[in-house]
Amino acid sequence: MSKKMKKDHARVPSGASRGQTHNFLSTNLPAAILVAALLIFWQAAAMGIDAAYILPSPTQVVVRLWELRGPLFKAHLPATMSVVGIGLLISIILGLGLAVLMDASETAEKALYPLIIASQTIPTTALAPLFVLWFGYTIWSKVLVTVLITFFPITITVFDGFKSVKTEMEELLFTFGADKRQIFMKLKVPAVLPCFFSAIKMAVPLSIIGAAIGEWLGAQSGLGYFSRRMMTQLDGAGVFAPILLLSVAAMAAVWVVTLLEKRIIHWRNE
Repeated sequence: MSKKMKKDHARVPSGASRGQTHNFLSTNLPAAILVAALLIFWQAAAMGIDAAYILPSPTQVVVRLWELRGPLFKAHLPATMSVVGIGLLISIILGLGLAVLMDASETAEKALYPLIIASQTIPTTALAPLFVLWFGYTIWSKVLVTVLITFFPITITVFDGFKSVKTEMEELLFTFGADKRQIFMKLKVPAVLPCFFSAIKMAVPLSIIGAAIGEWLGAQSGLGYFSRRMMTQLDGAGVFAPILLLSVAAMAAVWVVTLLEKRIIHWRNE
């Protein structure tokens, strides 16, 4: 085969590549159309109101984000993401521990389950100022708000995953000579992995919301604090700029978790 034929052959995409491109477009096209429609509606509404301090247009928000990129990316985004990271780590450890404990002991389930539900009935905005009084403007007042919001979906979703394991499968492994540890590792852990990743994908946006709430009510840095400071200056685009950055960070984090889920639970679609 000549060099020219090889080059021409290399330019022609394979059927698999064309299929992947078609699947990507068919999967993301509806979302892209909806986002474009919402942005057009937002732009039209902002132009109709013609008051940037109340409702800035998307273009004004993007321009303001670029103007404020220095403090946002160098100081406030790292502060918020550190709160999110520490809060998520604590929530994962706490949520998994409570789920395993309630699955192992019916007494623990009866004692803990109502308290876990009751913890979500307390308004977060009422507790956040108390955390600031207890811990000051340190990172831990924001971390506690994040943990309070995020540990619940992890605990309940993973616990429901444990409960979804059929008793017949446990009895079958028991008759084959498996002990409780082997049943837990070989049966329950693989069965609960999809629920775990679903819980993490729910907890990631909630953790960012929790961090922003904590920073809004009492902090010296962070995107929530920066947004509140811009509000006192009647800078509408400045208020929306860190919110846009928070949304992008949440979507990026969920995308990373989804990639990990596909790599770890490769047998899910089989």
